[in-house]
Amino acid sequence: MHIIYLHGFASSPLSKKAQYFKSKLESDAIQFHIPDLNVHDFGHLTLTAMIEAVAQTIRTLPDGDIVLIGSSMGGLTALHFCDRYASQEAQRVNQLILLAPALDFLANRNRQNPDLMTTWREQGHYPFFNYAHNKEMSVHYGLIEDVATYDSYTTNVVIPTLIYHGKNDESVDVEQSIRYAKSHEHVTLHVLDSDHQLLDKTDEILAGIQTVITN
Repeated sequence: MHIIYLHGFASSPLSKKAQYFKSKLESDAIQFHIPDLNVHDFGHLTLTAMIEAVAQTIRTLPDGDIVLIGSSMGGLTALHFCDRYASQEAQRVNQLILLAPALDFLANRNRQNPDLMTTWREQGHYPFFNYAHNKEMSVHYGLIEDVATYDSYTTNVVIPTLIYHGKNDESVDVEQSIRYAKSHEHVTLHVLDSDHQLLDKTDEILAGIQTVITN
């Protein structure tokens, strides 16, 4: 079995949750993969490139079922990968686990800063703190133009899906996950007393993942 973990926006394969789950889940029977989704690089990121990076990762893997875990924007990527590649690489994915998935990336940006989009569009780029590099780095507006072509609520993904979302999430409104779960019967949603990072709930999430991979 393979587990692929998709990190969030302005993060990297070295994220705390990625490394925590890797340390707990990797074994002789489970290969744990954390692709770098800062493609083509962080400054020129697009969702389309991130989705293709997941497909390319799967193409390199030996046979075996896949559990796909996505955190925040990684959750958005996981969902749209399974939608876009449903008849191709995504056929190997038998379980989706989404952690505070950024199902509406544009709404999240507007929620955090109502003036951000206007400034970003006018300047052509906007600085964000990149946790992997521990500094602010500019991202081109092409990311927004690309993300705007995707709609999470009209995806046709029927893979069993677990969603964990903090009710105190100030980055991604929990209502996004609630809305998605209500219209997709294959989704099981757990709303936790936590924030966007979910770092205080990793043991609970780990137990859910272990239940999935052992059934």
